Amino acid sequence: MSDRGATRPARRGTIGAAMTSLPFAKAPVLDGAAVTVRGAVRNVTFRSDDLSFSVVRLVAVDGDEVTVVGPLGNLSPGECVRVTGTWEQHATHGPRVRAQAVTPELPRTPEGIERLLGSGFVADVGPTLASRIVQRFGSATLDVIADHPKRLSEVEGIGQKRAERIQAAFQARRAEVESKAFLQGLGLGPALARRVWERFGTDTATVIRENPYRLAEEVAGIGFLTADKVGRSVGIDDHDPRRIAGATLFLLLEAIDEGHVGVPPDELGVLADRFGIARSHVLEALDQMVARGTVVRDRGLVYPPPLYEAERRLAEALVARVRAGVGEVPAAVMTAPRVVEALAALHPTQREAVEATRRAAVVVLTGGPGTGKTTTVRAMVALHQAAGHKIVLGAPTGRAAKRLNEATRHPAATLHRMLEWMPRLGRFARNASSPLDADVVLVDEASMVDVQLAASLVGALRPGARLIWVGDADQLPPVGPGTVLADLLSFQGVVSVRLTEVFRQASASAIVRGAYAVLRGEPPQSSSPRPRPMPGQPPVGPTGELFFINVDDAEQGARTLVETVARRLPQSFGLDPVRDVQVLVPTHRGPLGAQSLNEALQQALNPSGPRNKRGFAAGDKVMQLKNDYDLDVWNGDVGTVASLDAEGLTVIVDGREVKYTATNLDALALAYAATVHKAQGSEYDAVVIGLHTSHFTLLNRALLYTAITRARRLAVIVGSERALRFAVSAMRVVARHGALRERLVALSSEAT
Repeated sequence: MSDRGATRPARRGTIGAAMTSLPFAKAPVLDGAAVTVRGAVRNVTFRSDDLSFSVVRLVAVDGDEVTVVGPLGNLSPGECVRVTGTWEQHATHGPRVRAQAVTPELPRTPEGIERLLGSGFVADVGPTLASRIVQRFGSATLDVIADHPKRLSEVEGIGQKRAERIQAAFQARRAEVESKAFLQGLGLGPALARRVWERFGTDTATVIRENPYRLAEEVAGIGFLTADKVGRSVGIDDHDPRRIAGATLFLLLEAIDEGHVGVPPDELGVLADRFGIARSHVLEALDQMVARGTVVRDRGLVYPPPLYEAERRLAEALVARVRAGVGEVPAAVMTAPRVVEALAALHPTQREAVEATRRAAVVVLTGGPGTGKTTTVRAMVALHQAAGHKIVLGAPTGRAAKRLNEATRHPAATLHRMLEWMPRLGRFARNASSPLDADVVLVDEASMVDVQLAASLVGALRPGARLIWVGDADQLPPVGPGTVLADLLSFQGVVSVRLTEVFRQASASAIVRGAYAVLRGEPPQSSSPRPRPMPGQPPVGPTGELFFINVDDAEQGARTLVETVARRLPQSFGLDPVRDVQVLVPTHRGPLGAQSLNEALQQALNPSGPRNKRGFAAGDKVMQLKNDYDLDVWNGDVGTVASLDAEGLTVIVDGREVKYTATNLDALALAYAATVHKAQGSEYDAVVIGLHTSHFTLLNRALLYTAITRARRLAVIVGSERALRFAVSAMRVVARHGALRERLVALSSEAT
């Protein structure tokens, strides 16, 4: 292999004996034949953002060029590898190797060594100098660099310092190659092997031999199950304390992903049975983990340290704020014209909530649909504006912040933007040392706020500032850990007002009636059938309508749902199936899951036109999956693909163009269908809800109630009656473990 061989066209002869004796000319008959290729990466033609698929050109040991595809990790030009896989014949690109395993190697030939040295891994050694080094030392070059670097001075242009740099760079490369080969020998793929190397460097082999379960603790993308396979490979048995500690931490973090803040030790002991680990061994491991600071044990729960600190800080900050109190807004402010006007339309309970914000440091306002939360919030804003207070409004998602802004005509932002999240540092700029410049902070959709975000928010309030939480306590709890809104409502130290009066106009809505029926444990009642709208008629009645379509079979239910969105709703209600309708389901998977429904709805609503490698086409409805501060788009934002180009695509979000490239396309997903959790904080003209008994473990009143209340004007439930009845009979989601309320009560008692 040589640089000359890398630049000439690939020969059509045989590949060397190290690969296969079958010629390229017979590629069509090679499909599926096993092959091993040794060589150096010439260039990378394509690499996916998640490193799960790459296309590279490899210069083999005899100079032939080979295309290799598959999960190749983050290979770079000049790297030497051994690829094992199978031949395949591509209709457009010809013969290529489908990689099954890729192992890094050091080059063995002078040509390979020259290519390695000239690839740029040594900052000031280019192809010309690399050629002179290899011409002097030949196949012994790497031994000279490793063991006799002073001899490099025999090459013109290399002094002592450059020789030392070359040796140091080569030693680092050799350690990396050996570590990655070791890791891949243990079953880790190229992408994971690179992450492990980036975390542990030259200590990789030592760390894995001493405690492979550190992989799960410290390397993104590696969980306990993968670390356990590595552990078995290096001789760790079932009852090794390192394995028990790794399994215990894995079970704890798995529970956190389900919304718990901490977990009782006995529960972890029961869960560990799935790995064949005795409860007594788990309790022993916890004692050791507490001593090392890996976990915290307090108030009968085991916590990851960050969640323990968040729960503790939140409780302390809230109680301190309640104890300190705030200055009362003068009664004279209540006579200001705009305040009088805002209060005039309020029910006595709504007025009570507004009055509470005059005197209390922390106020919680809750209520279901039709109870006037938005009207009450407008009155609160009017009151504090008249008092000369600086008000900051926020919500957990971009869509919720936009609705809050529209309802109050006052600027509103996501909580992450309000607190000025700094992605590179992994923290907020706003905190106790640099608090928010606000006298009043009002948070809408507070049911979505988890314990860590709440702790950051309360910790960023300046002394004397008021905090107002607004949310629906009957909705689903947050995706993140904790139940902050519910805990505050059950804590007597915080002033809370629950709106229960459903106003006459709202009570005429079948959506509102259906939502409250669900909370009572009753199936929602369908509206009367509605004729096709006449020209100029509103697409859906202003009072809100709800329908149930009974389909028992999941696959038939999916077909019915797609037909409902694509044909029935446009014909019967004049709705645009992309702009006006949102499909909501409990889960991503299954025939009535978001993933398969998105594919079916895309085919029904936007079947034509070119698609990019991720399957997007112009006209597709897409959703942002995480906050992106550079693009100014937020988790849950929905837009429409305007155009595709070679670099990425352009999406229209809230009337503005957002340009996506390969680096951030992974944050987009089709949004014809979404999970109910993903839709929290959002409202849509029409919602179509898929329910089936295959969703059994996820069905409950809170989920169905949340889904129905996302609809402003029309809700349609498509699914089995059995699933509907089960959902309304399941009182709540599984209770979450945490001790926020207990801490609030205890701290308040200490204060008195």
